[in-house]
Amino acid sequence: VTFYARGARKDAIRSKGLRIESEYLGDFIVNPELVTDDAQEIGIMDYIFICVKNYSLQQVCEAIQPMISEDTKIVPIMNGVDAADKTRKYLGKGTILDALIYIASGSSEDFTIVQKGNYTRVFIGLKDPSSEEKEAIEEVNNLLTGAGIECIVEADMEATIWKKYVLNCAFNILTAYYRANTKDLRADSSRVQEFRVLLGEACRVGRKAGVKLPEVVEEEHMKHFLVNQSEDATSSLRRDMDAGRANELQTFSGYLLQLGKELGLVLPVTEYFYEKLSKGQRISN
Repeated sequence: VTFYARGARKDAIRSKGLRIESEYLGDFIVNPELVTDDAQEIGIMDYIFICVKNYSLQQVCEAIQPMISEDTKIVPIMNGVDAADKTRKYLGKGTILDALIYIASGSSEDFTIVQKGNYTRVFIGLKDPSSEEKEAIEEVNNLLTGAGIECIVEADMEATIWKKYVLNCAFNILTAYYRANTKDLRADSSRVQEFRVLLGEACRVGRKAGVKLPEVVEEEHMKHFLVNQSEDATSSLRRDMDAGRANELQTFSGYLLQLGKELGLVLPVTEYFYEKLSKGQRISN
């Protein structure tokens, strides 16, 4: 296993490995065979997992071209609904799967990965896969399950990706705006109602776009948020905004508003929080 990593993260992993503190899998340290930001040094890979923020995707795809052949299987595990399509456009070769992950996790200042909660699930698939693509899906599934990672192969990845995206468009936005975690949001009935409304607006866009979202998706997300979500879970959007870093606001509210406008939909609550967060206007608990 090779890590393509950059900057201070690369240096940290090189010097002390990648430390994982996980409520689900326990604490451990990974020492990869190679950590580098030189794709030529890595060479052609059998499998590549792209795990970056959306704003870095194009740059990373350009940088890793020397690692990819037509036989390489590529799995972008990212936020949003169009990461795989963008990856196909940027790379132009290899077999690129649709994928997503359900996980509550973040990176500490020393680049330790901290995971909260009793779940981590990866979903993979493709729409109308060819026989070669089905084989690639099976290979990636075997790779992940063999490593002890819960992997689920989905027939309708579009709906699966949108289902998570709907959740992100509520949870990530509210945790960022209120500088909050799950417990903070649950404690305020008005915020719980805002969560429900944001879920509904995102679902309206997805369904108008032809995505086959289950009718129960809003209630499933509400149950997860109110019952199953770890109390101290928050979002990467909140952490990035707290630290003054580049963030994925456009991936969530920005993209949703753009698509909603194209479909003739008005999303007043999504637009309210998008405008506030775009201007850096946030509330502290």
